[in-house]
Amino acid sequence: MLKVIIVVFLFISIFSLFRALMAMSRDDKNQQMTRNLGRRVMFSALTLVLIVLALSMGWIEPNPRPY
Repeated sequence: MLKVIIVVFLFISIFSLFRALMAMSRDDKNQQMTRNLGRRVMFSALTLVLIVLALSMGWIEPNPRPY
């Protein structure tokens, strides 16, 4: 369940990034691009905090041998 939440947060941040790109290409003047980029940063930070919290609580385990 936790991995699904992490993936959903990452998809939301990518979607917000593309919405900001569309607002920038339309030359939108009502701060829509700034809001979308702010949402992207918020969801990226939330994802990072969730991963660090899950690692510290032992809910997920890192790969002990990455090579």
